[in-house]
Amino acid sequence: MAFEKMIKNAFEESRNNCRFGDTLEEITEIQDYIKNAKKIYVPNKNGIKVEVLNEVLNEYDLPEANILQINTNTADTSRIPALAKAYMALDQSDADLIIARGRLGIPGSGSLLIFIDNKGRILTAGTSPSHIIHKKTIEEAVYSEACEALEKIGFKKIEG
Repeated sequence: MAFEKMIKNAFEESRNNCRFGDTLEEITEIQDYIKNAKKIYVPNKNGIKVEVLNEVLNEYDLPEANILQINTNTADTSRIPALAKAYMALDQSDADLIIARGRLGIPGSGSLLIFIDNKGRILTAGTSPSHIIHKKTIEEAVYSEACEALEKIGFKKIEG
């Protein structure tokens, strides 16, 4: 089943009250979309998050991401800053896939690392509590959020 057809079918199932949860085929389509992404961007002011994300992507045998150097400070004024950063990057690039990280919601709500497709649809995400709670470095937090996001859609680390 093709990615767009899968999305349309799930929409039709929901509309017709016959949707009973995700299927293995749907998860496989999301995996294939990520595996086949040619232009993966991470909106970021510096390369720290990109370096960590590429380490994770490599461990899951996925294509590397590139930095998209844009100022995302205004995203912090939105209700879901991580998603706002992702949409800003989508609007300013020709990406197949955006991986963005930022605050989940209001200050103190923790972090959200989100994967979106080229139409702004959420593919997967990982979260962390507020830094004051987990006390991890930014690198450790990004690493664990990215692993959570990929494993939640069935990716496994490659043996090596």
